[in-house]
Amino acid sequence: MSSIMKKAGLLAAAFLVVGSTARADVVEVRVPFSFVVRGQMLPAGEYRIEREGSAMLLRGEKGNNAAVFFSMIPAAGHDPAGEKPAVIFAPYEKMHRLAGIWESGTEGYEIRGS
Repeated sequence: MSSIMKKAGLLAAAFLVVGSTARADVVEVRVPFSFVVRGQMLPAGEYRIEREGSAMLLRGEKGNNAAVFFSMIPAAGHDPAGEKPAVIFAPYEKMHRLAGIWESGTEGYEIRGS
């Protein structure tokens, strides 16, 4: 498991994930705090994360117009939420940064260059 995912594992936000399929190409998540993705600050709210080839699109839902594409690399280890999709956050200055996304128990991704 990479050092990013070890550190981020403490902030696994699996309890926030709305989708609960065994493997999800789309994950819907409710994040109760503002966070950073690739240097872009995003507000708390509901988001939809969709895989687009080797990248992912994170898009705000329900009046939240935020959107950001980001590259990813396969993560080592296992999903901290078991078999459920999970979104992982890591500490970043005085806030949180999106660090990874797990689609299933064995298929996860780290945000490239985060």
